[in-house]
Amino acid sequence: MRIVALAGGIGGARFLRGLKNVIGPEDEITVIGNTGDDIHLFGLKVCPDLDTLMYTLGGGINEEQGWGRADETWSIKGEMKAYGVGPEWFGLGDRDFATHIVRTQMLAAGYPLSAVTEALCERWQPGVRLLPMSDDRVETHVRITTGDTSGSAAGSGTRAVHFQEYWVKLHAAVDAEAIIPVGADTAKPAPGVLEAIAAADVILLPPSNPVVSIGTVLAVPGIRQAVSSSPAPVVGLSPIVGGSPVRGMADKVLAAVGVETTAEAVALHYGSELLDGWLVDTADAASVAAVEAAGIACRAVPLLMSDAEATAAMARAALELAEQVRA
Repeated sequence: MRIVALAGGIGGARFLRGLKNVIGPEDEITVIGNTGDDIHLFGLKVCPDLDTLMYTLGGGINEEQGWGRADETWSIKGEMKAYGVGPEWFGLGDRDFATHIVRTQMLAAGYPLSAVTEALCERWQPGVRLLPMSDDRVETHVRITTGDTSGSAAGSGTRAVHFQEYWVKLHAAVDAEAIIPVGADTAKPAPGVLEAIAAADVILLPPSNPVVSIGTVLAVPGIRQAVSSSPAPVVGLSPIVGGSPVRGMADKVLAAVGVETTAEAVALHYGSELLDGWLVDTADAASVAAVEAAGIACRAVPLLMSDAEATAAMARAALELAEQVRA
């Protein structure tokens, strides 16, 4: 069985780790990772979602944080601060710096991001084929209004900020007025992306952010069309449980695109032209009928990734729903 998953960072990575535990040795997983979160810091190319997927599936993630390296140290960050070089709000540990240095060197030497990602995965052996959604530069920006709306004060007024600044520095404390995947409209899918989708037996949308993670992947021309036209069943898992995001601040970006923070609303946001099946948490069982009325097969199962067994059960439920849809 050939499985393709479109994924963001922490939620997608943890789900995929559970998926690896329920498939057979002959099965293959291709992960198309979001690169809209990518940012240049300290002269280095940082790919937060790709790295979280690689570290998590390769056994090197900081489990408590869900991002960054295990057993991390912070000497470089301290030295940068001593030199007065920022930003201080984005945490890069010493081990993590090494990944970004290697990536930046390879990109400068002319290798595309897809080839660089493949090379980095040679070390981590994540057990999946990890592809960036595009080799082209795409950055998700968020339009916000802060402080003096006249814009006379520094840092105030209406402006667009990089998603990382909105998420990490501002902690999404300001309302997001619009989400702009800069460069997505002219980007091309990375080599192997469309081919993997076309050859898939199952396509999964893990419980990643539907706007700035999976939504950004789908914004690359050709990817959404490839998924929606695929004969393979497409099954998604709700990142919303009981009206709240399981992790992070997805409600902020959902509001920016006019979507309520409910499992039902996210399913309808994806739409029946994309989704064949949708899993909601048992807390949202009342939404099953409405989702099915929209033409999407829906089941209510536990969706909290509280431990390895629970996560594996979620993955198994997604594959079972895919088989039901196929039948």
